[in-house]
Amino acid sequence: MKYMKSAFRNAHFTISRFLNPNPLIPSILDSVPSLPTIRVSPSFLRPRFSVEETFRFLSQAYFPSFAMAGGDHPATTSFESLEKQFEDFRMQLEESGGLGDRIRAVVLEIESTIRLMHASLLLVHQSRPTPELLEKAKTQIPVLKELYNRLAEVHRECPGRYYRHHGDWRSQTQSVVSLLTFMHWIETGSLLMHLDIEEKLGLNNLEFGLDIEDYLVGVCFMSNELPRYVVNQVIAGDYDCPRKVLKFLTDLHAAFLMLNLRNDFLRKKFDDRSFPQ
Repeated sequence: MKYMKSAFRNAHFTISRFLNPNPLIPSILDSVPSLPTIRVSPSFLRPRFSVEETFRFLSQAYFPSFAMAGGDHPATTSFESLEKQFEDFRMQLEESGGLGDRIRAVVLEIESTIRLMHASLLLVHQSRPTPELLEKAKTQIPVLKELYNRLAEVHRECPGRYYRHHGDWRSQTQSVVSLLTFMHWIETGSLLMHLDIEEKLGLNNLEFGLDIEDYLVGVCFMSNELPRYVVNQVIAGDYDCPRKVLKFLTDLHAAFLMLNLRNDFLRKKFDDRSFPQ
């Protein structure tokens, strides 16, 4: 009882100093009457539960899974299934990452081959095309075919993931289509068909073929190359070239109008094309 009165006295002094730091000014607590004396029975201060009983009660209230006796705890079982699921995820991601690395290694070689073809075809703009210039670019076609066969082999190891990794070689394939169709037009004045490109690249497999949108975007790229070609050919003395290019682009524009293009990358490239209006 003596200790409780001392505690109340200390609390009264602390609150008084907090609310009235200046002791010269009367505190508002001075007007508060003295707190009555509280008599506490000794039996009230005696703990009703032991430490073990208190811990058991709290465990049952807040951690019921820990309080279960016998058998596997639901929390343990849940963690094991969660761990197994993420272990499967880890293996799948590592497998996909390894597959992507192999694909990108082949794509780098395709990019190198494309640069060689571009370098050969640049000479076409400087003079009238000759069979020798085109043959130099054509020597890279078997190399491209072998590289695309390697891509197909990698894809066959993980079937059903074509479009998951398709973005790794999409732009390169569009450039290849542009180069092949451009060379074919120089030789024949006509458009190289989709099936013909698949045959040249060894992509006539239904599981690993030439995507239609990649073919169409490549054709748009090729059409943008023709105005430059026309100007250089007229300078070189070929005055019949503009007429041939105009007829070809007019027919190609009419063919594209048959397609119901969405507002995507292909539609943007079609709007930016060099087709006659």
